[in-house]
Amino acid sequence: MNVVFLSPHFPPNFYHFCLRLKEAGANVLGLAEEHFHALRDELRRSLTEYYRVDNMHDYDQMLRALGYFTHRHGKIDRIDSQNEYWLELEAKLRTDFNIPGIRLEQINKIKRKSEMKRVFQEAGLKPARGRVCRTEGEIREFAKECGYPLVAKPDSGVGAARTYKIERQQELDQYINDPRDVDYIMEEFISAPIVTFDGLTDADGNIVFCSSLRYNKGVMEAVNENTDIYYYFAREIEPVLQSAGTTIVKAFDLRERFFHFEFFMDEGGAKVTPMEVNMRPPGGLTLDMFNFANDFDCYKIWADMLVHGTAMTYPPPAHHVLYVGRKHHIPYALTHEEVLTNFQGLLIHHEAISGVFTGAIGNYGYILRHRELPPLIEAAERIQQRSS
Repeated sequence: MNVVFLSPHFPPNFYHFCLRLKEAGANVLGLAEEHFHALRDELRRSLTEYYRVDNMHDYDQMLRALGYFTHRHGKIDRIDSQNEYWLELEAKLRTDFNIPGIRLEQINKIKRKSEMKRVFQEAGLKPARGRVCRTEGEIREFAKECGYPLVAKPDSGVGAARTYKIERQQELDQYINDPRDVDYIMEEFISAPIVTFDGLTDADGNIVFCSSLRYNKGVMEAVNENTDIYYYFAREIEPVLQSAGTTIVKAFDLRERFFHFEFFMDEGGAKVTPMEVNMRPPGGLTLDMFNFANDFDCYKIWADMLVHGTAMTYPPPAHHVLYVGRKHHIPYALTHEEVLTNFQGLLIHHEAISGVFTGAIGNYGYILRHRELPPLIEAAERIQQRSS
Protein backbone atom coordinates (compact mmCIF):
# COMPACT_ATOMS: atom_id res chain seq x y z
CA MET A 1 0.00 0.00 0.00
CA ASN A 2 1.26 3.48 -0.95
CA VAL A 3 0.30 6.18 1.57
CA VAL A 4 1.19 9.83 1.03
CA PHE A 5 1.43 11.74 4.30
CA LEU A 6 1.39 15.52 4.04
CA SER A 7 3.45 17.57 6.48
CA PRO A 8 4.41 14.48 8.53
CA HIS A 9 6.59 16.52 10.91
CA PHE A 10 3.76 18.71 12.22
CA PRO A 11 2.24 18.65 14.74
CA PRO A 12 5.34 17.11 16.37
CA ASN A 13 3.58 14.00 17.73
CA PHE A 14 2.11 13.09 14.32
CA TYR A 15 5.32 11.40 13.23
CA HIS A 16 3.89 8.37 15.07
CA PHE A 17 1.40 7.91 12.21
CA CYS A 18 4.27 7.36 9.76
CA LEU A 19 6.11 5.03 12.13
CA ARG A 20 3.04 2.83 12.56
CA LEU A 21 2.28 2.84 8.82
CA LYS A 22 5.77 1.56 8.10
CA GLU A 23 5.45 -1.12 10.79
CA ALA A 24 2.15 -2.18 9.20
CA GLY A 25 3.96 -2.68 5.86
CA ALA A 26 2.99 0.47 3.94
CA ASN A 27 5.21 2.53 1.68
CA VAL A 28 5.13 5.88 3.50
CA LEU A 29 5.67 8.80 1.12
CA GLY A 30 6.30 12.09 2.91
CA LEU A 31 5.45 15.41 1.27
CA ALA A 32 6.15 18.81 2.84
CA GLU A 33 8.08 22.08 2.66
CA GLU A 34 10.54 21.11 5.41
CA HIS A 35 14.05 20.01 4.43
CA PHE A 36 14.58 16.28 4.85
CA HIS A 37 17.61 16.67 7.12
CA ALA A 38 15.49 18.80 9.50
CA LEU A 39 13.05 15.94 10.17
CA ARG A 40 13.49 13.95 13.36
CA ASP A 41 15.46 10.73 12.98
CA GLU A 42 12.50 8.42 13.69
CA LEU A 43 10.43 10.10 11.00
CA ARG A 44 13.19 9.96 8.37
CA ARG A 45 13.64 6.23 9.00
CA SER A 46 9.91 5.59 8.60
CA LEU A 47 9.65 7.22 5.16
CA THR A 48 10.06 5.14 2.01
CA GLU A 49 10.65 8.37 0.11
CA TYR A 50 10.36 12.09 0.76
CA TYR A 51 9.46 14.86 -1.69
CA ARG A 52 10.06 18.47 -0.73
CA VAL A 53 8.09 21.32 -2.32
CA ASP A 54 8.79 25.03 -1.93
CA ASN A 55 5.17 25.87 -1.20
CA MET A 56 2.37 23.44 -0.33
CA HIS A 57 -0.14 26.13 -1.31
CA ASP A 58 1.13 25.93 -4.90
CA TYR A 59 -1.17 23.25 -6.30
CA ASP A 60 0.97 22.69 -9.40
CA GLN A 61 3.87 21.67 -7.17
CA MET A 62 1.62 19.28 -5.28
CA LEU A 63 0.35 17.73 -8.52
CA ARG A 64 3.92 17.19 -9.69
CA ALA A 65 4.81 15.59 -6.36
CA LEU A 66 1.89 13.12 -6.57
CA GLY A 67 2.76 12.43 -10.19
CA TYR A 68 6.33 11.67 -9.18
CA PHE A 69 5.22 9.30 -6.43
CA THR A 70 2.83 7.56 -8.84
CA HIS A 71 5.60 7.12 -11.40
CA ARG A 72 7.98 5.74 -8.78
CA HIS A 73 5.65 3.56 -6.70
CA GLY A 74 2.45 2.99 -8.64
CA LYS A 75 -1.09 4.00 -7.69
CA ILE A 76 -1.46 6.06 -4.53
CA ASP A 77 -3.83 4.22 -2.17
CA ARG A 78 -4.35 6.88 0.52
CA ILE A 79 -3.40 10.47 1.25
CA ASP A 80 -3.74 12.20 4.61
CA SER A 81 -2.24 14.63 7.09
CA GLN A 82 -4.73 14.28 9.99
CA ASN A 83 -4.61 18.08 9.97
CA GLU A 84 -7.59 20.39 9.50
CA TYR A 85 -5.44 22.95 7.68
CA TRP A 86 -4.76 20.62 4.72
CA LEU A 87 -8.24 19.07 4.51
CA GLU A 88 -9.26 20.85 1.33
CA LEU A 89 -5.88 20.25 -0.33
CA GLU A 90 -6.17 16.53 0.44
CA ALA A 91 -9.67 16.48 -1.05
CA LYS A 92 -8.43 18.11 -4.30
CA LEU A 93 -5.58 15.62 -4.63
CA ARG A 94 -7.85 12.66 -3.88
CA THR A 95 -10.27 13.87 -6.52
CA ASP A 96 -7.58 14.38 -9.18
CA PHE A 97 -5.83 11.06 -8.48
CA ASN A 98 -8.96 8.99 -7.71
CA ILE A 99 -7.85 8.18 -4.16
CA PRO A 100 -10.42 6.92 -1.60
CA GLY A 101 -11.49 9.32 1.13
CA ILE A 102 -13.09 12.74 1.38
CA ARG A 103 -13.36 14.25 -2.11
CA LEU A 104 -13.74 17.83 -3.30
CA GLU A 105 -17.51 17.55 -3.74
CA GLN A 106 -17.84 16.71 -0.03
CA ILE A 107 -15.63 19.45 1.34
CA ASN A 108 -18.24 22.19 1.80
CA LYS A 109 -20.38 20.25 4.24
CA ILE A 110 -17.42 19.47 6.48
CA LYS A 111 -15.75 22.90 6.27
CA ARG A 112 -18.67 25.34 6.31
CA LYS A 113 -20.64 25.65 9.53
CA SER A 114 -23.79 26.63 7.64
CA GLU A 115 -23.63 23.37 5.69
CA MET A 116 -23.00 21.39 8.87
CA LYS A 117 -26.26 22.80 10.27
CA ARG A 118 -28.10 21.55 7.21
CA VAL A 119 -26.72 18.03 7.70
CA PHE A 120 -27.59 18.12 11.41
CA GLN A 121 -31.16 19.11 10.63
CA GLU A 122 -31.57 16.46 7.94
CA ALA A 123 -30.34 13.88 10.47
CA GLY A 124 -33.06 14.93 12.95
CA LEU A 125 -30.83 16.95 15.27
CA LYS A 126 -31.48 20.53 16.41
CA PRO A 127 -28.52 22.89 16.10
CA ALA A 128 -28.59 26.48 17.35
CA ARG A 129 -30.41 28.90 15.08
CA GLY A 130 -27.97 30.53 12.71
CA ARG A 131 -27.25 31.59 9.15
CA VAL A 132 -24.68 33.36 7.02
CA CYS A 133 -25.36 37.12 7.07
CA ARG A 134 -23.49 39.14 4.46
CA THR A 135 -25.22 42.55 4.55
CA GLU A 136 -26.03 44.97 7.35
CA GLY A 137 -29.71 44.36 6.74
CA GLU A 138 -29.32 40.59 7.12
CA ILE A 139 -27.26 41.05 10.29
CA ARG A 140 -29.81 43.36 11.94
CA GLU A 141 -32.70 41.15 10.87
CA PHE A 142 -31.07 38.10 12.49
CA ALA A 143 -30.33 40.05 15.67
CA LYS A 144 -33.97 41.16 15.84
CA GLU A 145 -35.15 37.59 15.27
CA CYS A 146 -32.94 35.92 17.91
CA GLY A 147 -32.17 38.69 20.38
CA TYR A 148 -28.95 39.00 22.38
CA PRO A 149 -26.46 37.56 23.04
CA LEU A 150 -25.27 36.38 19.62
CA VAL A 151 -22.11 34.75 18.30
CA ALA A 152 -20.50 35.50 14.94
CA LYS A 153 -17.68 33.41 13.53
CA PRO A 154 -16.16 32.53 10.15
CA ASP A 155 -18.40 30.13 8.26
CA SER A 156 -15.29 28.23 7.27
CA GLY A 157 -12.50 28.43 9.79
CA VAL A 158 -10.36 26.65 12.36
CA GLY A 159 -10.15 27.53 16.03
CA ALA A 160 -11.66 30.29 18.14
CA ALA A 161 -9.79 33.31 16.70
CA ARG A 162 -11.85 36.14 15.17
CA THR A 163 -15.00 35.02 16.90
CA TYR A 164 -17.37 37.68 18.25
CA LYS A 165 -19.73 37.51 21.19
CA ILE A 166 -22.33 40.25 20.72
CA GLU A 167 -24.33 41.17 23.81
CA ARG A 168 -25.79 44.59 22.98
CA GLN A 169 -26.62 47.03 20.20
CA GLN A 170 -23.29 48.87 20.48
CA GLU A 171 -21.34 45.63 19.95
CA LEU A 172 -23.54 44.75 16.98
CA ASP A 173 -22.73 48.15 15.43
CA GLN A 174 -19.02 47.53 16.02
CA TYR A 175 -19.27 44.08 14.40
CA ILE A 176 -21.02 45.57 11.36
CA ASN A 177 -18.25 48.17 10.97
CA ASP A 178 -15.35 45.72 11.38
CA PRO A 179 -13.77 44.74 8.03
CA ARG A 180 -14.11 41.07 7.11
CA ASP A 181 -13.08 39.37 3.88
CA VAL A 182 -14.75 35.98 4.50
CA ASP A 183 -18.34 34.87 5.10
CA TYR A 184 -19.46 34.91 8.72
CA ILE A 185 -22.25 32.90 10.25
CA MET A 186 -24.33 34.40 13.05
CA GLU A 187 -25.83 32.15 15.71
CA GLU A 188 -27.93 32.45 18.79
CA PHE A 189 -25.80 32.16 21.93
CA ILE A 190 -26.27 28.88 23.82
CA SER A 191 -25.50 29.20 27.53
CA ALA A 192 -24.22 25.68 28.20
CA PRO A 193 -20.86 23.95 28.55
CA ILE A 194 -19.14 22.73 25.38
CA VAL A 195 -18.38 19.00 25.28
CA THR A 196 -16.97 16.85 22.52
CA PHE A 197 -17.51 13.47 20.95
CA ASP A 198 -14.19 12.18 19.62
CA GLY A 199 -13.00 8.94 18.14
CA LEU A 200 -12.15 6.85 15.08
CA THR A 201 -14.26 5.04 12.48
CA ASP A 202 -13.35 1.98 10.45
CA ALA A 203 -13.73 1.40 6.70
CA ASP A 204 -17.43 0.54 7.15
CA GLY A 205 -18.19 3.63 9.21
CA ASN A 206 -18.36 1.80 12.55
CA ILE A 207 -16.97 3.59 15.60
CA VAL A 208 -13.77 1.85 16.74
CA PHE A 209 -13.38 3.87 19.93
CA CYS A 210 -14.75 7.13 21.27
CA SER A 211 -14.54 9.48 24.22
CA SER A 212 -15.62 12.95 25.30
CA LEU A 213 -13.61 15.99 26.39
CA ARG A 214 -14.73 18.29 29.21
CA TYR A 215 -13.21 21.75 29.73
CA ASN A 216 -12.88 23.96 32.79
CA LYS A 217 -13.48 26.99 30.53
CA GLY A 218 -14.10 27.73 26.86
CA VAL A 219 -11.23 27.54 24.36
CA MET A 220 -12.41 30.89 22.96
CA GLU A 221 -12.07 32.37 26.45
CA ALA A 222 -8.56 30.94 26.87
CA VAL A 223 -7.49 32.46 23.54
CA ASN A 224 -9.18 35.85 23.83
CA GLU A 225 -8.25 36.41 27.49
CA ASN A 226 -4.80 34.79 27.13
CA THR A 227 -5.46 32.60 30.14
CA ASP A 228 -4.82 28.93 30.91
CA ILE A 229 -7.07 25.91 30.54
CA TYR A 230 -7.40 22.29 31.57
CA TYR A 231 -9.58 19.54 30.14
CA TYR A 232 -10.10 15.81 30.55
CA PHE A 233 -11.61 12.72 28.99
CA ALA A 234 -14.77 11.54 30.72
CA ARG A 235 -14.74 7.78 31.32
CA GLU A 236 -18.46 7.52 30.60
CA ILE A 237 -20.39 9.27 27.83
CA GLU A 238 -23.98 10.38 28.43
CA PRO A 239 -26.46 8.34 26.32
CA VAL A 240 -27.85 11.45 24.60
CA LEU A 241 -24.34 12.50 23.55
CA GLN A 242 -23.42 8.99 22.39
CA SER A 243 -26.61 8.86 20.31
CA ALA A 244 -26.12 12.29 18.74
CA GLY A 245 -22.46 11.60 17.97
CA THR A 246 -23.26 8.27 16.36
CA THR A 247 -26.01 9.92 14.30
CA ILE A 248 -23.53 12.49 12.98
CA VAL A 249 -20.98 9.81 12.06
CA LYS A 250 -23.66 8.14 9.94
CA ALA A 251 -25.00 11.41 8.50
CA PHE A 252 -21.55 12.35 7.17
CA ASP A 253 -20.78 8.76 6.11
CA LEU A 254 -17.48 8.99 7.96
CA ARG A 255 -15.05 6.18 7.13
CA GLU A 256 -11.43 5.48 8.10
CA ARG A 257 -11.18 8.82 9.92
CA PHE A 258 -10.67 10.36 13.28
CA PHE A 259 -13.38 12.82 14.27
CA HIS A 260 -13.86 15.66 16.74
CA PHE A 261 -17.46 16.85 17.15
CA GLU A 262 -18.48 19.73 19.43
CA PHE A 263 -21.78 20.08 21.28
CA PHE A 264 -23.44 22.26 23.87
CA MET A 265 -24.73 20.07 26.71
CA ASP A 266 -26.98 21.16 29.56
CA GLU A 267 -25.70 20.64 33.10
CA GLY A 268 -27.86 17.58 33.65
CA GLY A 269 -26.61 15.82 30.53
CA ALA A 270 -30.15 15.35 29.23
CA LYS A 271 -29.92 17.56 26.15
CA VAL A 272 -27.20 18.26 23.57
CA THR A 273 -27.09 20.82 20.76
CA PRO A 274 -24.69 20.05 17.89
CA MET A 275 -22.21 22.85 17.28
CA GLU A 276 -19.73 21.76 14.57
CA VAL A 277 -17.77 18.83 13.18
CA ASN A 278 -14.06 18.41 12.54
CA MET A 279 -12.97 15.46 10.42
CA ARG A 280 -9.60 15.07 12.12
CA PRO A 281 -8.29 14.16 15.57
CA PRO A 282 -8.75 16.59 18.44
CA GLY A 283 -5.75 18.90 18.72
CA GLY A 284 -2.78 19.34 21.00
CA LEU A 285 -1.71 16.19 22.84
CA THR A 286 -5.17 14.63 22.76
CA LEU A 287 -4.14 11.64 20.62
CA ASP A 288 -1.62 10.75 23.32
CA MET A 289 -4.38 11.23 25.91
CA PHE A 290 -6.41 8.60 24.01
CA ASN A 291 -3.51 6.19 24.49
CA PHE A 292 -3.04 6.95 28.17
CA ALA A 293 -6.78 6.65 28.88
CA ASN A 294 -7.22 3.36 27.03
CA ASP A 295 -3.81 1.69 27.37
CA PHE A 296 -3.58 1.26 23.60
CA ASP A 297 -1.82 2.89 20.63
CA CYS A 298 -4.30 4.82 18.50
CA TYR A 299 -1.63 5.53 15.86
CA LYS A 300 -1.17 1.77 15.41
CA ILE A 301 -4.92 1.11 15.42
CA TRP A 302 -5.36 3.63 12.59
CA ALA A 303 -2.38 2.33 10.57
CA ASP A 304 -3.38 -1.35 10.90
CA MET A 305 -6.94 -0.49 9.88
CA LEU A 306 -5.72 1.43 6.82
CA VAL A 307 -3.21 -1.18 5.65
CA HIS A 308 -4.87 -4.44 6.71
CA GLY A 309 -8.52 -3.46 7.10
CA THR A 310 -8.51 -4.75 10.67
CA ALA A 311 -10.22 -2.91 13.51
CA MET A 312 -11.85 -4.16 16.68
CA THR A 313 -14.25 -2.17 18.87
CA TYR A 314 -12.81 -0.91 22.12
CA PRO A 315 -14.64 -0.51 25.45
CA PRO A 316 -14.85 2.79 27.37
CA PRO A 317 -11.51 4.02 28.74
CA ALA A 318 -10.16 2.55 31.97
CA HIS A 319 -8.75 5.86 33.25
CA HIS A 320 -9.59 9.51 33.51
CA VAL A 321 -6.86 11.49 31.75
CA LEU A 322 -6.49 15.24 32.21
CA TYR A 323 -4.42 17.86 30.41
CA VAL A 324 -3.23 20.94 32.32
CA GLY A 325 -1.76 23.86 30.39
CA ARG A 326 0.33 26.73 31.75
CA LYS A 327 1.38 29.98 30.05
CA HIS A 328 4.73 31.67 30.53
CA HIS A 329 3.29 35.09 31.34
CA ILE A 330 1.18 33.83 34.28
CA PRO A 331 2.87 33.80 37.71
CA TYR A 332 2.19 30.37 39.23
CA ALA A 333 2.56 29.37 42.86
CA LEU A 334 4.39 26.15 41.95
CA THR A 335 7.53 25.99 39.86
CA HIS A 336 7.83 23.41 37.10
CA GLU A 337 10.14 21.34 39.30
CA GLU A 338 7.60 21.44 42.15
CA VAL A 339 4.86 20.25 39.81
CA LEU A 340 7.00 17.28 38.78
CA THR A 341 7.76 16.44 42.41
CA ASN A 342 4.35 17.04 43.98
CA PHE A 343 2.31 15.17 41.36
CA GLN A 344 4.65 12.37 40.32
CA GLY A 345 2.01 9.79 41.31
CA LEU A 346 -0.46 11.28 38.79
CA LEU A 347 1.84 12.75 36.16
CA ILE A 348 2.26 10.50 33.13
CA HIS A 349 3.66 12.93 30.52
CA HIS A 350 4.77 16.56 30.13
CA GLU A 351 6.28 18.64 27.34
CA ALA A 352 6.64 22.11 25.84
CA ILE A 353 3.86 23.00 23.41
CA SER A 354 4.48 24.17 19.84
CA GLY A 355 3.86 27.87 19.16
CA VAL A 356 0.74 27.52 17.02
CA PHE A 357 -1.17 25.82 19.86
CA THR A 358 -0.01 27.97 22.76
CA GLY A 359 -2.82 30.52 22.54
CA ALA A 360 -5.39 27.80 23.25
CA ILE A 361 -3.63 25.26 25.47
CA GLY A 362 -0.55 26.99 26.89
CA ASN A 363 3.21 27.01 26.51
CA TYR A 364 3.68 23.88 28.60
CA GLY A 365 1.41 20.90 29.14
CA TYR A 366 1.09 18.21 31.80
CA ILE A 367 -0.94 15.01 31.38
CA LEU A 368 -2.26 13.37 34.55
CA ARG A 369 -4.01 10.00 34.93
CA HIS A 370 -6.13 8.36 37.63
CA ARG A 371 -9.12 6.01 37.78
CA GLU A 372 -11.07 8.67 39.70
CA LEU A 373 -11.67 12.24 38.54
CA PRO A 374 -11.56 14.33 41.77
CA PRO A 375 -7.80 13.86 42.41
CA LEU A 376 -7.11 15.07 38.86
CA ILE A 377 -9.31 18.17 39.20
CA GLU A 378 -7.67 19.00 42.52
CA ALA A 379 -4.19 18.60 40.99
CA ALA A 380 -5.10 20.73 37.96
CA GLU A 381 -6.36 23.56 40.15
CA ARG A 382 -3.18 23.41 42.23
CA ILE A 383 -0.90 23.38 39.16
CA GLN A 384 -2.66 26.46 37.78
CA GLN A 385 -2.89 28.28 41.12
CA ARG A 386 -1.45 31.80 40.96
CA SER A 387 1.23 33.01 43.28
CA SER A 388 0.00 35.44 45.92
